[in-house]
Amino acid sequence: MELCYQLPVLPLDRPVPKHVLSRRGAISFSSSSSLFGAPDPRQLSQRRGAISYDSSDQTALYIRMLGDVRVRSQVGFEPERRGSHPYLGIDFRTLHSRAESAGSIPVRRIQRLFSFQRHLLSSRLLRGPPHLNPLHILDEDYCGQAKCMLEKVGSWNFNIFLFDRLTNGNSLVYLTFNLLNQYGLIELFQLDMVKVRRFLVLVQEDYHNQNPYHNAVHAADVTQAMHCYLREPKLAQSLTSCDILLGLLAAATHDLDHPGVNQPFLIKTNHYLAALYQNTSVLENHHWRSAVGLLRETEVFSHLPTEDSLSIERQLGSLILATDISRQNEYLSRFRTHLDEDDLCLGNASHRHFILQMALKCADICNPCRPWELSKQWSEKVTEEFFHQGDIEKKHKLEVSPLCDSEANTIASVQIGFMTYVVEPLFAEWARFSDTRLSQTMLGHLGLNKASWSAMEPEASGSSEEGESEPAQVTEEPSSRALSQGSQKS
Repeated sequence: MELCYQLPVLPLDRPVPKHVLSRRGAISFSSSSSLFGAPDPRQLSQRRGAISYDSSDQTALYIRMLGDVRVRSQVGFEPERRGSHPYLGIDFRTLHSRAESAGSIPVRRIQRLFSFQRHLLSSRLLRGPPHLNPLHILDEDYCGQAKCMLEKVGSWNFNIFLFDRLTNGNSLVYLTFNLLNQYGLIELFQLDMVKVRRFLVLVQEDYHNQNPYHNAVHAADVTQAMHCYLREPKLAQSLTSCDILLGLLAAATHDLDHPGVNQPFLIKTNHYLAALYQNTSVLENHHWRSAVGLLRETEVFSHLPTEDSLSIERQLGSLILATDISRQNEYLSRFRTHLDEDDLCLGNASHRHFILQMALKCADICNPCRPWELSKQWSEKVTEEFFHQGDIEKKHKLEVSPLCDSEANTIASVQIGFMTYVVEPLFAEWARFSDTRLSQTMLGHLGLNKASWSAMEPEASGSSEEGESEPAQVTEEPSSRALSQGSQKS
């Protein structure tokens, strides 16, 4: 079975070298320095793990117990893994990847070539007008089209799929950098452009592009939606520059390093992240910690006072944790209460932060509110990811998660339930808060898209001909499905 990670061994009782602390990644360790470099892997202690470290003060951000990671060795030693499920050793980074055909060019080699081309293209974007070179005519043509699209980045009809193709898969980097510059945040906070770009590149690389849905394109789409919300009159008149910076960074990193499976899957397979975060907002905590790690590695805010940079990290975490849709009712009830009592005061920092949380929640699940040609693509992608998880659960004889069984669900049924019980209530309250043309446009698309999926649902036409008890079952089922959908979207 493929290995999840290949980590260097470092003893607990030996100081961590500074050059190790300065690099991104995890440090594997054993419990005795006498085992350091020992040829026989059987001598390794049963206590193994890894540290995601804090390079500023050399304390761990968190400790990851990697008992489920196999150790590669030449003598064929295979330690016991925590838990009893055979799936624990599967590499999440290749979970949704497709097998390469025989004789094909290695995927990683192609990715390296594309990465180099992206580096050249992005470098030219940052340096300004390039020298005329016939070898780069095509790249420059695409670059020009991408720039034209960025001029309309505030449009709700913005096609992120087209933009991703025009930027050669670099949509998250280009879009987020453009928005930071457009809001004047780079100059205002005196950010180093090189550090910012390096941070965005690392963020984009840490998304798993093999995931059909939870990938860098989704992050770019959420960031673009967040920009649309930040421009709404109530927010534009009240939010500070720090609020805007936090909103954009949270949108870009809200699903960072998403494994392509949901929280219940991590819990029932005894994944170390589930144990680490005690089965509570597992993925959201990981996204936040990963984002903080990249911010510290790239030293984006190293020039700010320590208290300010720590405050940014805490508020970033508060925004990302709000995207845990298992807490949807908690946030929605609080939002509805504020609107009913009309006591939201955007001059209050805590109230502004709460509105940012609600804006990010809306941006995260806004796909059903996009025009049909965009919404349909997202619906197909997220359902593909669900069904792929279900197929893996069946293969390894695990309980199949709700909405993940391709034999019991269709794209239409999944989307209708999600729109009815999750999306509509949230965006109805958002429209109460911000009754603008954009809000009405989103609700209009939501209604049309729901009608389109209903027309595709085979049971929709037959339900009217059934008895009175059948419609009640159809009505009740999406409610439970929508609840499960929440943990899927996390």
